[in-house]
Amino acid sequence: MPTHVALLRGINVGGRNRVAMAELRAVVASLAHTDVATYIQSGNVVFTCPEADTTAIAAALERAIAESLDVRPKVVVLSRDELSQVVADNPYPDETNPRFLHAAFTSAQIEPGQLAAIATAQQRATDKGSRDEAKVVGRTLFLHTPDGLGRSELAAQLARTGGPLATAGSATVRNWATVTKLLAMCVA
Repeated sequence: MPTHVALLRGINVGGRNRVAMAELRAVVASLAHTDVATYIQSGNVVFTCPEADTTAIAAALERAIAESLDVRPKVVVLSRDELSQVVADNPYPDETNPRFLHAAFTSAQIEPGQLAAIATAQQRATDKGSRDEAKVVGRTLFLHTPDGLGRSELAAQLARTGGPLATAGSATVRNWATVTKLLAMCVA
């Protein structure tokens, strides 16, 4: 059966949308998904299921989580092959510290208007002395923050209300250590 990764947005962040991982695993398993495993407390789930349509899987997970856990996170689902392709497409292969590389996974293709907004945000950050960079490959935005995400002018601009990530459908960000760990879990 195909292996998938579900990425839940905004789970267990700042004391909001509290979800125990055991409860989350139970909800995912209740949908007849198997081999369910979670990674850390931020809403990363690896599982197998016969369904191939990742949009349908995400919608079913959103409904089940809302009904069972009374939280309403947006969910982005990738197949193992899609996640493997994201890792292969990394435009920053020389970055050795995974805390400085992030992937923003979106539920929909990033549109030309959003690409232009990303370029504008990057230019504004550069004008303020930032070394941050963003590159889009498919429906993933790679964010390189050599001074750290918490200090990133570019990340702040991208995530603000009305910013390009806020308008890219469901979007959720993971650091590179999490991305590669999830891929390892998919192939284990």
